[in-house]
Amino acid sequence: MKDIRRKVRRTQTIAPFGVGGIIDLRGESFVAADIRSWASSGDPVDSPRLAEKLQVERFRSAPVIPSGKAAYVSRNGPSYIRFPTWLFCPRCRVMKKWHAGLEIKDKHPACDRCPGTPQLAPMRFIQVCRAGHLADIDWRRWAHSQSETPDQRQCQVYQLRFIATSESSGLDALLVECGSCRASRSLAGISQKNVLKQLQSRCRGTHPWNNENDEADNCEETPQAVQRGASNVYFPVTHSAIDIPETSRLPDGDELAQKVVDHKFWPDFTSAIDGPLVDHFKSIIAIQCSVSEEFVESVQRRAAKNSSVWPSTNSDDDLSIAEWEAFSTPESVTNSKTFSVRQTLLGVNHADSRSMHELDAAISTVVIADRVREVRALEGFSRYEPTPGEDEEGGRLVSVNTARRTRWLPAVETYGEGIFISVDEYRLASWEEIPSVRNWTRRIERDLDASFKVDRLRAKSGPVLLPRFVMLHTLAHHFIRQLSYDSGYNAASLRERVYARSHSPGSGHPPQAGVFVYTAAGDAEGTLGGLVRQGQPPYLAETLIRLLESAQWCSQDPLCADSTGRSLANLNRAACHACTLLPETCCEIDNSILDRTLLVGGNDVPGFFQETLRAALEESAETVNRS
Repeated sequence: MKDIRRKVRRTQTIAPFGVGGIIDLRGESFVAADIRSWASSGDPVDSPRLAEKLQVERFRSAPVIPSGKAAYVSRNGPSYIRFPTWLFCPRCRVMKKWHAGLEIKDKHPACDRCPGTPQLAPMRFIQVCRAGHLADIDWRRWAHSQSETPDQRQCQVYQLRFIATSESSGLDALLVECGSCRASRSLAGISQKNVLKQLQSRCRGTHPWNNENDEADNCEETPQAVQRGASNVYFPVTHSAIDIPETSRLPDGDELAQKVVDHKFWPDFTSAIDGPLVDHFKSIIAIQCSVSEEFVESVQRRAAKNSSVWPSTNSDDDLSIAEWEAFSTPESVTNSKTFSVRQTLLGVNHADSRSMHELDAAISTVVIADRVREVRALEGFSRYEPTPGEDEEGGRLVSVNTARRTRWLPAVETYGEGIFISVDEYRLASWEEIPSVRNWTRRIERDLDASFKVDRLRAKSGPVLLPRFVMLHTLAHHFIRQLSYDSGYNAASLRERVYARSHSPGSGHPPQAGVFVYTAAGDAEGTLGGLVRQGQPPYLAETLIRLLESAQWCSQDPLCADSTGRSLANLNRAACHACTLLPETCCEIDNSILDRTLLVGGNDVPGFFQETLRAALEESAETVNRS
């Protein structure tokens, strides 16, 4: 394979241009090869909780190649294979089957028949199957599929032309023609289901990055023709976790032990417990804290013993529990280099308006995260249909290593800031007991059970869809939309984490009721301080009031407000692109299970923040009347 390099951002190697994803660069089309092409390159990414959940040994991120130095460094990033291999000249319309031997370094494929050597363009349609395979369409077979003469039916020549006519519009104006026998067929109907099956075209059971040593799969799936840039070509399966350090959990009142734990070298001491520097750190801590080295060791043993009560990380449920506990008790985490949080207040006082007091009563905790670290890993992908549950039909999950069981996964770490808000559990539980609220949520849950995404969404919501999950998820979306106006960040650079899942009976896990909105940019934009400022009083309370006022209406009302089912699989109610939906990178569950009704009220269903909104509107009306 020729060593030809193009630029891809590190975060894009996970999504949307991770293993199996198609990327267009300056008129060229490529597909990302599996992680075998990474060789030993890549920077290690540490995330024990996520590694245990995904049952892998480690993570790696794509190596960073300095700008302008690509020709002088030996490190190779992920490999991208030219795909589709069928190209055509936009002038003479001759189609050409490309291969690696034709590649010229730093040169794009060009037509050698036309003056000026114009750049060849990739064909628009490709074939995929539910087993995750990807290949070129057999265009010779397509061109001869409607042959009229014996010579055309027996033609085996691969001299094809991709012709665009002006006789009509749409796909029927595009034809693939044989340059030898003149057999041709337009692209009309190529996107119909099973059209390739009618041509007796079978799935080859291969991926574009397979070499001659890779054995093709015996695939029985029917290939489907889709556009190269269609959304159903690639469904990446990603997982993420906030880096939550373990707390010391020392007994209350043990001031001397807490002094040891709060020492600036304590994280280095605990992380180097089996290393050569452990005695060095232990000695420094003992001297500066005026304690013996034996006392430092005893504190370490107690901290290690108490930290073992943290939940295991074998499910999404456990990941969210550890994160919820860390945000709920920010004082339990100290001296962490990757997780710096502090609790604050809304800043509401006696002289403030009634709407502010209603909001203060509904919000129980506000935590500002000055620095958080998130790790996102790519497990695999599916094609044509998303990966369903175990007992349902759908796209098959293809591993990032298509040759053998992978021991590591590609990942990327991002640093940023965020705001965590939890609502009052007593008020929330009382609101959830209202019959109209429960019945409204139960209707959404029925659509959820009938959805092909039920397993993935249940992994986030828990075994039972609670009203708090729908309400808090909608709150997170409106929070991001409002912060995009107030904080200086664009909406696509913000992400959400909703803590509102239900637990299995007898699990003993505490109830969750909060949201965390944070930056997830892989560059300096993630730590500019805009969210930290907006999380401080009085800005946060004003932001929340404004988002509630904007959530009460939509430019598509009453169609949006009175909806009984919107979006894919009817998983949304009063939520549309004009009022609630966000860029796909922001939402952890694909813009699903959203409803403004449970947030601000409507359709005889009281919203959780309905009283706060009502007080704010009354105050606005009084202000207008006085003026």
